[in-house]
Amino acid sequence: MAVESIKRFATDMERRLGLNSVITISLSAMLGSGLFVLPALASDVLLSGGGNGAGLWIAYVLSAAVVLPGAISKAELATAMPTSGGTYIYIERTFGPIFGTIAGLGLWASFLLKSAFALIGFSAYIYAVQGTLGITFSETASNIMAIILLAFIVVINILGVGKIKKIQKPVIISSVLFLGILCVLAALSDDIQWTRPIESAAFAGTEGIFSKEGITGIGTAAAFVFVSYAGVTKIAAVAEEIKEPGKNLPKGMIYTLTIATILYALMAYFLFALMEPAELGVGTSYPNKAPIHAFAVKLGGESLGLIAAFFAVITMSSMALAGVMAASRFPFAMGRDKLMPPAFENVNPRFETPQFAIIVTGIIMSLAILFLPVADVAKLASGFKIMIFIAVNMCVIVLRRVQKEHTWYQPEYISKMEPGVQIWGIIASILLLVLMGTKAFIGAGVAIIAGIILYATYGRHHSTKNETPWISFSNKVRGNKTELMRAVTAFHAADLENTNHLNLKEFNAAMRVIGWLGDDHEGIRDLFHDADSNQDGVIDIDEFLYLLENLPKEEE
Repeated sequence: MAVESIKRFATDMERRLGLNSVITISLSAMLGSGLFVLPALASDVLLSGGGNGAGLWIAYVLSAAVVLPGAISKAELATAMPTSGGTYIYIERTFGPIFGTIAGLGLWASFLLKSAFALIGFSAYIYAVQGTLGITFSETASNIMAIILLAFIVVINILGVGKIKKIQKPVIISSVLFLGILCVLAALSDDIQWTRPIESAAFAGTEGIFSKEGITGIGTAAAFVFVSYAGVTKIAAVAEEIKEPGKNLPKGMIYTLTIATILYALMAYFLFALMEPAELGVGTSYPNKAPIHAFAVKLGGESLGLIAAFFAVITMSSMALAGVMAASRFPFAMGRDKLMPPAFENVNPRFETPQFAIIVTGIIMSLAILFLPVADVAKLASGFKIMIFIAVNMCVIVLRRVQKEHTWYQPEYISKMEPGVQIWGIIASILLLVLMGTKAFIGAGVAIIAGIILYATYGRHHSTKNETPWISFSNKVRGNKTELMRAVTAFHAADLENTNHLNLKEFNAAMRVIGWLGDDHEGIRDLFHDADSNQDGVIDIDEFLYLLENLPKEEE
């Protein structure tokens, strides 16, 4: 079993989080570059469908529909494993250390790329307002400013200044209110073209949205903006801090996804209802990386544009601060699970933060900012996140089918319409990966190969090996019976009254079924009393399996 490994996000929060807190925290993890940077870039991607790019709002809605199954699945997994660590824990515990290694690297890459993307957006808004501020510097200079900010963020993370996270709530609330004001101003503008986003969506391809070109264009754009929803399930990492998690966690995720989808779609709608895609550089080599600044300038001039840039800068800086913390915890977790060298799990003796993991994360982020094109950063981040959502949906399908063998899986929340919802999530996610193109598969391939190499050279020699739910599931599909499955079968065969526990006589029969054929009746009786940990005179399935796992091999 994976150990508790990622520093909990609730460091400075109340011990018990209600539904409102769940929604607030989830929204603070989502809103940033998905609103302030992506629209023009994603609209440019949408042009491949033959439209003019103004129908971007529907791509946000479609992407949310693909995210929904993963959010529902993660809510179930979190209530069964309410442990700090979230997705990495679920995948490692379900599929084993090699898959945990691949998932850990993929999650690390996804989070650090998303944070790098936020800092690229920071530099874009600094560059956009240079004329207003009366200064002149190149795009390279603005990227260097982003690197300097990143260095500052790395230092803050090492110092462990947890109070900084309290800034996120007012930052997010004020940013959302400001974006709402922009939408109201756009709705009151004489220049708004209300039907343009609808017409663009309806005629995305040469024969409409349901033509081959239309589906391809909108699907590709939906894959591109997938990273915007990456934070919707982050709250699962602190499921143990949530009041009534079986109720509030799934509700919080679904409400957050709904609110974020409405906000994304409305912003995209009003942005392109007011502005022609060409005004944002859509269809050119340089689509606008600061579209909200351009939106605000058109509505209220340079002064309003400067205010928009301010909100963009503080929002994305806040997201990058939390992103570095979250990303660095994955190699830290893998180090504690003995899947990475011990340097990654070492913490600063004074501040108790994983300084090596934080520094390495910062270095890789700076390389992404300097050398990767902004669109590629977004594609890679989305691609990694789509892979993780596929794995999360698979976890629920596997664990539901081996609950008798792995009795620890007892989720408080049970997702409805399983496995149909999860299968939809898997198929739709694979389609988005295909539509995203070769870069997504290259990124996925690198993560898989790197994970296999890391596990083969290090993790295989240090990690603990157990029969995972995936092994039980695959053997069940093939009709093979492992020792664990034989033990569960023996338990239920001996439980003649279907009481889900064994008395001494039934225990004796079960031990003979699994191969204990000795005549030492007193020894079997002693084992029975040893296994009866709560001294209630009977042994349940958990006590039975725990006993067998700890029997000396020669006694089995």
